[in-house]
Amino acid sequence: MQKSLAIKENAGSPRVQPAPLADRMIAVPELDGKKITIAVYSFSDKTGQRKPADNIANLSSAVTQGSEVWVIKALQEIGNKTWFEVVERIGMDNLIKERQLIRNTRQVYEKDLPNGPRALKPMVFAGLILEGGIIGYDSNVAVGGVGGRYLGIGAQTEYRVDTVTVVMRIVSVSTGKVLLSIATEKTIASSRSGADVFKFLDMGTKLIESETGYSVNEPVNYAVRAAIEAGVVQLVYEGEKEGLWKFKDATYHGGTPKERPLPIKEALERWPEARLYCNERDLCWPVAEESKQTITTRDNNDKKVHQE
Repeated sequence: MQKSLAIKENAGSPRVQPAPLADRMIAVPELDGKKITIAVYSFSDKTGQRKPADNIANLSSAVTQGSEVWVIKALQEIGNKTWFEVVERIGMDNLIKERQLIRNTRQVYEKDLPNGPRALKPMVFAGLILEGGIIGYDSNVAVGGVGGRYLGIGAQTEYRVDTVTVVMRIVSVSTGKVLLSIATEKTIASSRSGADVFKFLDMGTKLIESETGYSVNEPVNYAVRAAIEAGVVQLVYEGEKEGLWKFKDATYHGGTPKERPLPIKEALERWPEARLYCNERDLCWPVAEESKQTITTRDNNDKKVHQE
């Protein structure tokens, strides 16, 4: 109770929201060449899911309906802002109306100029289009808890895990081919803990009842943004792997695998001579030689796997 009240009373002032995967996005090597012009027309919610609620019909959507803003933000920020030049397409109607207003105004008030009304600069067109959307929201993937009660005094802890899935693809404007396609997912964890007392005193003539609790819910919007950023990062690495673009500095920085992680057995078969790095989920990829500091600071759950 005290912790909940403290958070409510000290909510704080508005702040700039940091990117969930800021470190991984900055660690992406810079593009070898000019920025790639890309357009995002939509990135909609295709799940049709509503917010989970008990015993009532909830009309609120489970995920954000404006996820395209996170896609544009991730494309702009990837690789320390050196990769993509994003052109406006979501608000195309407003943009065209504003350009038409400027054009009409100049034709009326600048018609007497020696060279006539000034012309607007042409709009930038994109060579690539990023399509996709939020295609899955699974509620109650894992539900559980533990509790106990003795002589009217009890305590309990509950948790729930949901999953959001995002799919995105890059399409070539000149050919219409789908060049890359990536699917990412992010778990959304919620937990609740509480304790209560329900006891009769003084030969059953007096009753004491007390209850306290605290719950934590991971923001769905934050999870959607994290899944989108993970997808954009993986698209960049997959594009380099397929030869669509090149890194200016191909040195591995330890933030994101340059190859798509594979299970240990498949990784050993695919890269028999390479030095492999595996995470706590036993997914492996080849890496370059690492410094002593990197090895020292690595998570204890991670491990090195070498081909004998």
